[in-house]
Amino acid sequence: MNKVMIKPDLIFVESLISKSLPRFYRLVMLATVLVCFVQHGSANDWPQFRGPGGNASAEMTRTPIRWDDQHNLAWKAKLPGRGASSPIIVGDRAYITAYSGYGIDPDDFGNKDDLRLHVIALDKKSGTRIWEKTLVASVKTQNCTRRVIDHGYATSTPVSDGDAVFAYFGVSGLYAFSKEGKPIWHANTGEKTAGFGSASSPVIHKNLVIVNASIESQNVVAFDKTSGKKVWEIPDVKRSWCTPCLARSRAGKTELIINQIDTVRGFDPLSGRVLWTCQGIPDYTVPVPISQDGVVYCLGGRSNRALAIQLGGSGDVTRSHKLWDLPKGANVTSPVYVDGRLYWASDKGIMNCIDAETGKEIYKSRLPTKKRIYGSIVRGGDHLYVTTRDQGVVVLSISQEYKVVSQNRFSADDSKLNAGPAVSEGSLYIRSDGFLYRITESNR
Repeated sequence: MNKVMIKPDLIFVESLISKSLPRFYRLVMLATVLVCFVQHGSANDWPQFRGPGGNASAEMTRTPIRWDDQHNLAWKAKLPGRGASSPIIVGDRAYITAYSGYGIDPDDFGNKDDLRLHVIALDKKSGTRIWEKTLVASVKTQNCTRRVIDHGYATSTPVSDGDAVFAYFGVSGLYAFSKEGKPIWHANTGEKTAGFGSASSPVIHKNLVIVNASIESQNVVAFDKTSGKKVWEIPDVKRSWCTPCLARSRAGKTELIINQIDTVRGFDPLSGRVLWTCQGIPDYTVPVPISQDGVVYCLGGRSNRALAIQLGGSGDVTRSHKLWDLPKGANVTSPVYVDGRLYWASDKGIMNCIDAETGKEIYKSRLPTKKRIYGSIVRGGDHLYVTTRDQGVVVLSISQEYKVVSQNRFSADDSKLNAGPAVSEGSLYIRSDGFLYRITESNR
């Protein structure tokens, strides 16, 4: 079914609702659309890792399903270095991070003193570079290994509220820049490292920027987004590479969800006070929790597990609020929720679909790649987008059956794809290790 692309304009939204309906029903429909905006964000913005709410879903839009070097490519922008971070889109800007100078060549890592970190702002319509900030990496940055070089030193996706952009580089800290690229503040979160490197991306809640610094200091830290002052800190967060999840309970209360080894916990995002705990996955965790209708879904672990927890609990909710716990999931990649089903492409190259209410398997099928997958699945309109490292982007139908619509790649770019796409105004923004691309239907 074709869907109308909704814009966050109340007059426009109201015009979509038939005037022939009774006023009461029109108001109910308008309220439903507004709730959708609150939960899923503007159709124009993709302001953080995995988009509005972190749920990787742009449902009220139509996105391209086929492209290559000559077709539906609006622009491509050369990046100053490699990176596994995803692009974000806010207002008229696209923001992306990268690294250069060290850990580029797997046969010659180079000198760590030469490592530079980059934050780049581009015009989202043209791909023109507006500004770039180059940062000197911390001396505490871990030495490069073949494991680290797999994804590199720019793994965290930035976040923006439209006025400022916040970029996190692990032991090198959290940086705040104005929309025009002026440095605002810089804060450190710890100096520890771990084998695979840093990964968690920052999120914004009201006046706070929240970072999971489990790897750097075993803490989750909230900073005032204007001043950079530390507001609260959650200790004892172990072996968690997960980006924090801001989820809404059925009572309408926002909870901060942190998934770590053995435990999932819910917190008050304004104070850092713990609300509940639940027995979790008995291994380190990487995938981002996602939420829908008052339920949070978590994946993780090398043996792959998945679980669902109803929000709104208090104390130990393992018996009262854990809905299911399954021996399937993903070690690295995150899921997306669509029409009562969870979809994800595991890092082992397996596409999965389960019933979100029961956890029952609907289908499982191998994707057209033999490499590990690091980029998480994204929904655009009626399709799902799976980024493989070596075989381009696989487009799937949203269905109870595994249906490949297309497989798209750029023949002129053989660098890896480690990041999921961003979606804005019907366009896909895809980053490789060499370029940022904007894909849009040529008749738009």
